[in-house]
Amino acid sequence: MSRPDLSPAALASKALARLEAAGHTRIDPPILQPADVFLDLTGEDIRRRLFLTSGADGRELCLRPDFTIPVCRQHLESEPAYRRDDYCYAGPVFRQRPGELGEIPQAGAESLGRADREDADAAMLALALSVLGDLGLEQPVVRIGDETLFSAVLAGLDLPVVWQRRLRDLFGEGERLTAAITRMSGAGAPSDQRRDARLGFLAALEGANPDAAQEVVADLLSIAGISAVGGRTASEIAERFLEQAALASGAGSHTAAASILSEYLAIKGRPDESADALEAFASRHGLDLAAPLAAFRARTAAMASHGLDLSQIQFAADFGRRLDYYTGFVFEVSAPHAANAGTLLGGGRYDRLLRLLGANDEVPAVGFSLWLDRLTAVLEARA
Repeated sequence: MSRPDLSPAALASKALARLEAAGHTRIDPPILQPADVFLDLTGEDIRRRLFLTSGADGRELCLRPDFTIPVCRQHLESEPAYRRDDYCYAGPVFRQRPGELGEIPQAGAESLGRADREDADAAMLALALSVLGDLGLEQPVVRIGDETLFSAVLAGLDLPVVWQRRLRDLFGEGERLTAAITRMSGAGAPSDQRRDARLGFLAALEGANPDAAQEVVADLLSIAGISAVGGRTASEIAERFLEQAALASGAGSHTAAASILSEYLAIKGRPDESADALEAFASRHGLDLAAPLAAFRARTAAMASHGLDLSQIQFAADFGRRLDYYTGFVFEVSAPHAANAGTLLGGGRYDRLLRLLGANDEVPAVGFSLWLDRLTAVLEARA
């Protein structure tokens, strides 16, 4: 008896068949994409791993590092932007990976314009798990998170805007987020001379006129013969310096907020039980989480109505995905007893992305991507 074909290409074909049967239209966005879009809208993890090149007109281009942004850009080529459309895709994405090839086979789906957000979230998770089941993954490990809840907690802590933005930027990056909260509380003060000198420079910038700070940074870059760094202009770099100055000056003055945040981030468990824990947490600290909690409970009920076993789903308050365009519900799936294989599938909600790409208003959007090379490795190890 011949063994089943578990290659990424074979898995992609099966995934597409399942997604098209579910009503998703196949789409094949160009591999070459404008680099500035990804520099602006993805997280630092993706930005530093881009494969960059230049067009004949001098415009900076990149090999697509993900599918979501290219799919949304193609969606916007037709009007109206808020129309309901469901897409699926398969093909390579390109990210630099130390010691590995940067060409990564993926398949996935996006659902745009669906206004019933909580049911759409649950339906997309159910679809993702059904695809994995068709491909042969048994007893998947499912983790979910919610950036909307985290943002609501931040908003209720009376933190300066600069700290709220910094912590939101780090959401989902466990060690870095923990380090920032520790510094915000006054612990973990820097000790090396190089770091002290850097903080001295930032302290000198604190309160500086933004235009003057931009001129200083532009002069420094000019002296070094640099016109931009990582796609960022002198203005953007100056804004980053001013933000760092404010963060440095505010470290140590928000001990109570740091403690509350740490307590929140430790909440985890099955979704229905976590909703009760989140409500108790909000009550203890006088935080208004009514709206995001209502959405959380509605989504949990929708998961159950779509046939998902809530006992097999783990909510973690500290879980977020490392892409800046995610705005709320996020999820990832891994294999049991194969933690070293990494995430096999990840996705979530990104309602602001189409507006950032040019739509007049926000468009409800949710999707997921499947890492086919990782899934092949897991399935072959069990064959």
